[in-house]
Amino acid sequence: MMSRSRLAGSLLVVLIGIGATSLAELASAQDLPVPAELVRTTVANEVGAANDSSVKHMFRQRKTGPQGSQTRIYVETQQAMVGMTIAYNDKPLTPQQLQGEEGRLEGLAGNPEQVKRKQHQEKEEADRTLRIVKALPDAFLFDYDGTEIGTASLGREGMQLVRLKFRPNPGFRPPSHVEEVLVGMRGFVLIDPASRRIARIDGTLFREVGFGWGILGHLDRGGHFFVQQQDLADGSWDVSCMRLEFTGKILLFKNIAIKTEEVFSDFRRVPASITFAEGVEMLKAERTKLAQGTSETAKAESAH
Repeated sequence: MMSRSRLAGSLLVVLIGIGATSLAELASAQDLPVPAELVRTTVANEVGAANDSSVKHMFRQRKTGPQGSQTRIYVETQQAMVGMTIAYNDKPLTPQQLQGEEGRLEGLAGNPEQVKRKQHQEKEEADRTLRIVKALPDAFLFDYDGTEIGTASLGREGMQLVRLKFRPNPGFRPPSHVEEVLVGMRGFVLIDPASRRIARIDGTLFREVGFGWGILGHLDRGGHFFVQQQDLADGSWDVSCMRLEFTGKILLFKNIAIKTEEVFSDFRRVPASITFAEGVEMLKAERTKLAQGTSETAKAESAH
C-alpha cells in the first residue's frame, strides 16, 4: 500500500560548486551511477517496500484544506486501513461527534462485506499509484542537480540526499490513461543514494494533461504535487508530508479544485497480524489516552 506526508525552514541545503564542477564530475565524486540507473534501482526498492505487508504502523494525520483542518489517527491492518477522526480545526470532537465516530467504526468492523469493499478500494488505489511510480524511470529524463541534507521528516536525518531534476522523456508512450499525467510534468526528486529510497518528489504541470483514475478528465497547467518520505528508524520508510494543488475537469464538464496539505507523524509499529477489529479497539484506546493527556495538560495550565 502506498501510503499516506512535512517543512520549508528546516532544510539545510548543501551548495555544490556547480560552476566549477560538471554534473558528470559530481556523479563520479559521489560514486553514483548515471541518473536513470539510480532512479530505476530506487523505484524497484519503492515497489518492493510497497508490496511488503509485514510492516504496519499506527500514525497521525493532519489534513488542511480550504474548509479547515481535520486530525485523524490510523492503524494499518491485515484487511484495510482503520481511521478515526479526533479533532476538527485542532479542537477535540464533542461527545456526540465522538459517539458517532466510534459507532461508525464498530459498525464497519461488524460488517465483513464493507471491510472487503474497503480493502478492494485501497488495493485499486495502491495499484494505480504503483503504476505511476513504476513508470518514473521511463517517463522522465534525469540530471544531477546537487544535494540536500536529510532532516527528521525528510529521508534520514543528517544524511546526504541526491537531487535530480526531471523533465518528460519525448520517447515515453503512456501505457494507459493512469500514466498520462506524467507527460506534462517536470520538477525534481531527492534520493537517498545509500538506501535507494525516495525522500521527496516535487512536480509541476507545465501544460494541461489528461488523466484516468477510473474516470476521464484533465488537469490544468500549473498544478503541483509534493510528496515527502522519512526513515522511521525501524527498517521502513513512510510518507511524512503530501501537498496537492490542482484544478481541472472530470468528464469534461465537472470542475475540480484540489488544494490540500497532509502531514503524517507519530508513527508506531503495530503487529503485522493485526485484524481490522483489533485496529478499531487500538484506535479507541489511543483516543482515550490522548483525551486523558489533554485533560491533564489543561489542569496543569489552569493551576498556573
